[in-house]
Amino acid sequence: MLLDDIVNVPKIESFHFECKARLNRENAESWLKTIAGFSNASGGAMFIGVEDKSNKLIGFTRQEADNERNFFNNQINEHIFPRPAFKISFIQYENNGKELFVIRVDVSESPVKPIIVKFKNVPSIYMRREGFTNGATYEEIINMSIKSHAVQYDMTDSDRMYVRSDFSKMMDFFTAHNPASTLSDKALQSLGFFSNDKTLKKGAELFADDYDGEKTHVQCSVFGGFNKGSERIITINRFKGCLTDSISYMMDFVRQRMNHSVIKLADSRLNIDAYPERALFEGIVNAVAHRDYFLDGTQIQLDMFKDRLEISSPGSFYQGDVSGRTYDLSNIISKRRNELICGILVKCNVMEAAGTGFDKIIQDYESADELHKPFINAASDHFTLVLPDLTFASGIKDDALPEIEFIPVSGGSEHDEKILSFCYTGARKSSEIAGFVGLSDSSYFRKNILENLVRQGYLIKEKVSGVSFYRTSPQNVRKL
Repeated sequence: MLLDDIVNVPKIESFHFECKARLNRENAESWLKTIAGFSNASGGAMFIGVEDKSNKLIGFTRQEADNERNFFNNQINEHIFPRPAFKISFIQYENNGKELFVIRVDVSESPVKPIIVKFKNVPSIYMRREGFTNGATYEEIINMSIKSHAVQYDMTDSDRMYVRSDFSKMMDFFTAHNPASTLSDKALQSLGFFSNDKTLKKGAELFADDYDGEKTHVQCSVFGGFNKGSERIITINRFKGCLTDSISYMMDFVRQRMNHSVIKLADSRLNIDAYPERALFEGIVNAVAHRDYFLDGTQIQLDMFKDRLEISSPGSFYQGDVSGRTYDLSNIISKRRNELICGILVKCNVMEAAGTGFDKIIQDYESADELHKPFINAASDHFTLVLPDLTFASGIKDDALPEIEFIPVSGGSEHDEKILSFCYTGARKSSEIAGFVGLSDSSYFRKNILENLVRQGYLIKEKVSGVSFYRTSPQNVRKL
């Protein structure tokens, strides 16, 4: 039997159509790139359980089809960012009286581009063309990025109508931060909360009292040590609800669990909280405001360690140039990914219209020493604000990076050890490395520091889709 015996499809693979007999488990990238390519182009369909040359049906038993579907989902979640929009369905047929299934995956064009496939910490961008998928060109990547920036999740239309009584929690949140004031329907409409016919935007839905979808999923954890590999996980709590409840939940979670200390002065006592109230609130609001709500299957993560609090939000800095680690929070200009959500939070007086929330965090940590300075860790799929615990005297213990040993680099710099340790666990862009060591990503940095390490065999330089990545050579650098 052939595929066109059970479904109307082209005779050969085309722009929107591809077949796989089985998902390759040894080289998952070989088929994941097709899903990403469909998402970056105009969508398409993949049929699993069908020979890719002849369209001959191979099929799965019911249990096999379920296992294949689960493997597909797990690989998508692990290796493709942001998660593409797709629908999985099972096509049932009979062969010699035996029930069999073909898996159909319908992939939609992504409103947020580019969709990235990531293996061994190396990102790749693919594009679907007539009958095949390969690396996207520089021009295609630029065009994808330009088109993606024009779309915001929270400003797209929903199918729900505005009813003021559905938003009592948002109204109470507004009044709590604006005493003796009320949030009028006129003000909401001017922000784009709902249209003339009272249709809500998707961002507005997230403020509804009864919202319990995955878009507001929050995970709060406490670890007994300095990293997630600690032997003791004290607690992991999960929450989903309207956005104002999410903010309150995260604030209460930290307040109830953070440390406090007292410094005795000559004639008084100084009470110190692990995390200053204003800095904590700014960090949580920032995570909610700038989260990428297009990314399904993700959550804001709030992780408390022995020496710090990490507030991680899905999505990179929107239209920003922040990458790697940076302590210079005052110079970060975070553009609005979610115009409506930010507009509501500004209206509620919990967010600065000028985007200067990080300045308040800096002020709260102004008197702290270098080991207690907050910083941002930014990657392609998330950004994390790290607030040091002011009651932990030793400051942040950064043991996430391996200790290494190597012969001193000829003509090397004081940053060599830190760079080689940073690049030991995965390939990094020059901007990420520069941010981590506290330097600018200049031509001098790349030529005299990074390229010096490359020439002498300490770093391996690779290019992916025209972007250079650096990883430490295990032959010349030994992990202790």
